[in-house]
Amino acid sequence: MKNPFNQENLLKELAKSNKHALEELFNYYYPRLYNFSKSFLKIEDGIDDILQEVFLKIWHNRREIKHSETFNSYIFTITRNLLLNELRSRLNNQKVRDRIMEASVAEEYLLVESVEYEELKERVDSLIDALPQKQQEIFKMSRIEGLSHKEIAEQKNISTKTVEYHIGQSISFIKSRLGEFGFLSALYFYLFL
Repeated sequence: MKNPFNQENLLKELAKSNKHALEELFNYYYPRLYNFSKSFLKIEDGIDDILQEVFLKIWHNRREIKHSETFNSYIFTITRNLLLNELRSRLNNQKVRDRIMEASVAEEYLLVESVEYEELKERVDSLIDALPQKQQEIFKMSRIEGLSHKEIAEQKNISTKTVEYHIGQSISFIKSRLGEFGFLSALYFYLFL
């Protein structure tokens, strides 16, 4: 029995402005994107708004979507970028920062006020740049491009275990060097890496 979901045909129809094709893609991807978003944000508030924006972007860019094979990565990357924007917005929200401060009991957590997000982001970016070339490429493919371990393995012509090893090494390296930033780095690491 043939799978009724045919992404390649749906994307062709989408490029022709067929709204039914968008609806089919929405029905297929929404549960996956919702679960991904929930695991990313750790709360459900705002997920529906973000996913509506994802599909709005898909609709606006419908004529530029050429390859069915890369659509999965494309839609998850859009979602991830919008989630990152939402998290940054939440971290910049004074009420959220106040709640984090109230929840902090150790004195060292008070460093949150003195460490700005951009400084921390620059530090993380420089640590990523300091990774060995192969680890850096694989880490960026995973965390920035949003590719799965399998997709990276296929592109790099290596095993998924090798991909997992390089990502694990990268995360360990970054995490070990973020200690000096205290609580905010732990929060950044938890939310963004």
